[in-house]
Amino acid sequence: MGNPKNKLTDTVGVSAPSPAVLHGSGASGRYSYDGLDRVIHEKARLGIVTSLATHPNGLLFGDLKELCSLTDGNLSRHLQVLHEAGLVEVWKGWQGNRPQTLCRLTTDGRKRFLEYITVLENVVTDALSTKPEVAPPALSEGWSPA
Repeated sequence: MGNPKNKLTDTVGVSAPSPAVLHGSGASGRYSYDGLDRVIHEKARLGIVTSLATHPNGLLFGDLKELCSLTDGNLSRHLQVLHEAGLVEVWKGWQGNRPQTLCRLTTDGRKRFLEYITVLENVVTDALSTKPEVAPPALSEGWSPA
């Protein structure tokens, strides 16, 4: 299967991952989706990365916390994981007399997020590849519910 067209990655010039990344290499299985980055895939971190991807200039900590419905401690811990993985950069500064924390995706973070989205698009494509009105075939004799 060739690389699928992807509006997001085509627009920003990031090439789509190879079929081996999208669907796993031969030994790992057709539906293993090895390209799903575990660091990004966690629900809270997916929300953080998506929020930052839609705000290229970054977001202040308080705004990010509100957008993702996270507590201070929870957001701090997830940002630490994303920072250690090279996906997010965190900047400290002052606005007036108040300390501020600015969070932004790194260039590599944006690239990895777009690759992740490409794999998710393949998950959706695979899941929708059968017609919903098609009933599963009857099982042969000898099978019973578990």
